[in-house]
Amino acid sequence: MKIQSLFAISALSLASTSVFASAITESDIIEAQKKWGTGIVEIGEAKTSGGDYSQVAKDLIDDLYAYDHGPVAFKPTLASDDQFRGDFDEALSYFVGGSIEEDKGFAIKPWTNVRFENEEVIINGSQAIAMGNYYFTTVEGEEVKVEYSFGYTHVDDELLINLHHSSLPYAK
Repeated sequence: MKIQSLFAISALSLASTSVFASAITESDIIEAQKKWGTGIVEIGEAKTSGGDYSQVAKDLIDDLYAYDHGPVAFKPTLASDDQFRGDFDEALSYFVGGSIEEDKGFAIKPWTNVRFENEEVIINGSQAIAMGNYYFTTVEGEEVKVEYSFGYTHVDDELLINLHHSSLPYAK
């Protein structure tokens, strides 16, 4: 009986902390992917229209990535010299250009649409991983296929990205 009571008290205590937020659902992931894709398109639209595309990118990173809550493992598609983007400023540089020489601003291309095709979604309570392909549509209507893995975590009832790896498919 003591073991069960101790377990119940520990479980109740853990459930009340923000570390053990509510479980992630597949719908949460799909919604987060839509927000990410829309955000990438909005960065390019802001650049094209003369708007503050850097602020749009900052807002995207603030809203969707977990940089303020712990480490984020980010390996962007077109990064080779500086392969990993461990902080907010490095992520911003990748999306709009800036502090890293090789960055040309992936999100300012511009893209007209982003769509995700999940191959696998693995949910483990307040953590999840989605892997598959996403497709970026150019202004000419061509789709560019990119492979991705995103990790998600619930922080204060927000679903945030804490892993982002993407790469171009292997070419024979």
